Amino acid sequence: MQTITTVAELRRTLAKAGSADQRVGFVPTMGYLHDGHLALIVASRAQCEVTVVSIFVNPTQFGPNEDLSTYPRDFLRDEKLCRDAGVAILFAPDAQEVYPTQFETFVEPGELAKPLCGAFRSGHFRGVATVVCKLFNMVQPDVVFFGQKDFQQCAVVRRMAIDLNLPIEVATVPTVREPDGLAMSSRNRYLSEEERRRALAISRGLFAAADAFRSGERNVEKLIAIAKGHLEAVDRLQYLELVDGDTLKTAESPLRCSAALCAAAYVGSTRLIDNVILDLPTP
Repeated sequence: MQTITTVAELRRTLAKAGSADQRVGFVPTMGYLHDGHLALIVASRAQCEVTVVSIFVNPTQFGPNEDLSTYPRDFLRDEKLCRDAGVAILFAPDAQEVYPTQFETFVEPGELAKPLCGAFRSGHFRGVATVVCKLFNMVQPDVVFFGQKDFQQCAVVRRMAIDLNLPIEVATVPTVREPDGLAMSSRNRYLSEEERRRALAISRGLFAAADAFRSGERNVEKLIAIAKGHLEAVDRLQYLELVDGDTLKTAESPLRCSAALCAAAYVGSTRLIDNVILDLPTP
């Protein structure tokens, strides 16, 4: 595995893959890797000859009162995990490499960025879309891999790739969970043992609604109520919404298309997100 820190070196190295007509897979991350990230790497290696992983804690997607300065970092551990997982290139630029002096051009996402997390994290998806677009241009992959846990992010990035004519396939990999159901996240390390137990309320609520859906429930309000009934253990429920899987607009009863039940909640001072996909049976 090569660890690369500059765009110039990255392009020189990847030019060899291009000349050999090798398929390039890309896994963009902010580091502090866990099994969810490793599942993305596995998916990339199964589909592509060359897998690139980036580690960059992107400052433009954090709000003024969010956890940029304390976001967990352990580069040496991440580097070893990537090497052991068979990554070909680990790209780890610094902030100056990504946002050079006098940088002023941003990607402004549209309607998909407004609901759910976008309603509470002003500018978040602007920062996400900008850094992802820049990374796409740096790596120029054939396929990029994201986790389903970041459902809205996947939708925003997929729309951006289509709208900007980026020749990249956006692949979504199912959420990887702890044995007890908690969605894996780098922020889980912030949770105390007691908070970790209470955080399980999020996945339990979503799973309960998914079970009701599989049993035939199609009323949006009832499905949300079922999930909400399990969420009293969290300290603050930021949102719990059932949205159209494509447009992210509020789903209507009775459900006639695939939908996503999405939640964001604070447990202690830690903000956690999760979702389940409610797929209608194929006729």
